[in-house]
Amino acid sequence: MAKTYTWWQTGIIYQIYPHSFQDSNNDGVGDLPGIISKLDYLSWLGVDAIWLSPIYPSPMADFGYDISNYTDIHPLFGTLEDLDTFVQEAHKRDLKIIMDYVPNHTSDEHPWFQQSRSSLTNEKRDWYIWRDPAPDGGPPNNWISPFGGPAWQFDEQTGQYYLHMFDVKQPDLNWRNPAVREAMYDVLHFWLDRGIDGFRIDVLSRLVKDEHFRDNPPNPEWKPGDHPIDYQLSLYNKDLPGMHAIVREMRAIIDSYEQRMLIGELYMPLPRLVQYYGEQLDEIHLPFNFQLVTMRHWEASAIREIIEAYEAILPGEAWPNWVLSNHDRPRIAKRVGRAQAPLAQLLLLTLRGTPTCYYGDELGMQDFPIPREFIHDPQGKDNPELSRDMQRTPMQWNSGPNAGFTAPEVTSWLPIADDYQTYNVEVERQNPHALLMLTRTLMHLRRSLPALNRGSYQAVEQKNADCLAYLRQHDDQRYLVLLNFSAQEQVVHLPIGEHGSITLSTRVDREGSIDLSTVHLRSNEGLLIDVS
Repeated sequence: MAKTYTWWQTGIIYQIYPHSFQDSNNDGVGDLPGIISKLDYLSWLGVDAIWLSPIYPSPMADFGYDISNYTDIHPLFGTLEDLDTFVQEAHKRDLKIIMDYVPNHTSDEHPWFQQSRSSLTNEKRDWYIWRDPAPDGGPPNNWISPFGGPAWQFDEQTGQYYLHMFDVKQPDLNWRNPAVREAMYDVLHFWLDRGIDGFRIDVLSRLVKDEHFRDNPPNPEWKPGDHPIDYQLSLYNKDLPGMHAIVREMRAIIDSYEQRMLIGELYMPLPRLVQYYGEQLDEIHLPFNFQLVTMRHWEASAIREIIEAYEAILPGEAWPNWVLSNHDRPRIAKRVGRAQAPLAQLLLLTLRGTPTCYYGDELGMQDFPIPREFIHDPQGKDNPELSRDMQRTPMQWNSGPNAGFTAPEVTSWLPIADDYQTYNVEVERQNPHALLMLTRTLMHLRRSLPALNRGSYQAVEQKNADCLAYLRQHDDQRYLVLLNFSAQEQVVHLPIGEHGSITLSTRVDREGSIDLSTVHLRSNEGLLIDVS
C-alpha cells in the first residue's frame, strides 16, 4: 500500500508577521481583516499553510510575545469573530492556519501574574518562578536574558525575585506546577476547537528550569560582538530533563484532533534538535531546523555538509523541514544578497521536507535600517544593532504611498523600506523574470511533482567546490538540482545519464534539452532538471 502524506509534510508554510502584512483600518498596523483580504494572493502564490506570529491581547512590550490573555484577540488585529472568519475563508481556499503558542512566559499584566505577585501565600504564587535574593541581596543566580542584563527582577511588594528569561514584563511560568500545565493545555483546546490546524511553539526548549537554580557556566567560545545570550552556556535553563514528558502531553492533545500538528522553535545542535521528534515520533512533528538560518558561511560545501548531517541524523520516519528567514533573524536576501536570493529559494523549495517561507522573501525584501528613534523591539532599545525591527518592516504590495500596506496619509508602525517601488508584488507580477514569479513557479512545481514534495534526497558527486548537486526521486520521477554559489560561471561534470530537460532556471531564460556530462552554469544560477 502506498504511503500517505499529510498536509504539513507535502505543503509549504508561509509565516506572516501580522503587524506588517496588511492594514485594513488605517491605523498603521496590520490586522486580521487585512490578511483576509490577501488570501487570494497567498493561494495564487502557492502556499498551503499560514503561520501567524502572536495576535493575542498584549501590552506589546515584546510585540505580542507578552500575552495578557491566551484566549482572545488583541483589538489591534481585530476580534475573535475576525479570527473565525479568517479560519473559514482560509479553509475555503485549502489553506491551513498555524498560530503561535507562547507557553514559556506571560505578560506581567496577565491576571495569573497579578495574583501571583499579590502575596507570598496567593494560590497562584507557584504558577511563576519566585526566589529569595542571594545572600548579598542580588539576583538568585547568574542567568541572563537575551534582551540584556539579569533574567531576574526584584519585586518590592513581596521581597522576592521573579524569573524573566526575556523582557522584564515577561515573567516565566512554572511548568513544574501541574496546574500551570493544565491551564496551558486548556489554551490548546480552545484554539483547536475553533478550527486552528496547528501551533508553532515559542522558545520550546526553555520551559523547564533547573530545580536547584545553579549558575550557568561561561561560554569559552564567546567573543565581543556575539549575542549577549551566548555569553553563557545555558546548561540549567534550556533543554532540561522533563521537557520531553511535557511535549508528549502536548502531542497527545494535538493527536486527539484530526490532521493537526506542532512545530517547535528550537535553536540547538542537530543531535539535540532531533530528540524532539520523540523516541516513538510522539513529540513535535516539525522541530524547526534553523541550520540554513544560522550558518556562518553561505557556500556550497557548507550547505552540503548541513544537508547530509541532517539527513543522516533524522530518526526513522521523522519528517525534515527547512527555514531561510524568520521574524528574529536577518532576511535571506540581506544575508546572501539579491543576486543569490533566487538560488536560495530554489534550494529551500527543492530540499526534502517541509519549507517555511517568511513573508516578503518571495519579493527579495531586505532588512531595512530603522532609525533609533523608531525602534520598537525591546532587544534593540539599548543595542540598536540587535533590533529585529529591520526584518519586520511592512509588506511591499505596490509602488504607491506606503507600498499599499496602509493608507497614503497614515504613518505605518515601522518605516517602509526605501526600495519598495522596485520590489513589490504589483511590479514583480508584471515581470516574468522577477523573484516573485520564480518563487511562484517553484511553489507550484513543488506542489505538482511527487519527487519534490515527498521524494528521496541523494547527493550527487561532482568536483566543483562552488556548486551543489542533488537528486530528488519518487518512483520513476527524478529531478536533478544544480546550484552555483559563486558569481562566476562554473562547469560541472556529472555522472548522470547523458541528457536531461531543463524545467526551470533561476536565470529564467533557459530551457530545453541539456547534456549532463558537462553543464555550464552562469553566475549565481540554479537549475531544476528533469532526468526521469
